[in-house]
Amino acid sequence: MTEPTRPTRDVVNKIFGNPLPETPIEERDPQSPDDDSERDRWLRDNVPPHHG
Repeated sequence: MTEPTRPTRDVVNKIFGNPLPETPIEERDPQSPDDDSERDRWLRDNVPPHHG
């Protein structure tokens, strides 16, 4: 049995759009520890009653 042909990158990009550009770690904004605590606080404040 023959293996199915793999679609080319151009065909995949035509369907799903171009991939996001990869940004090296050096060019990314550093994440501050406050960002995590703000998200945690938001999550705790917005937990639905049936999950609390």
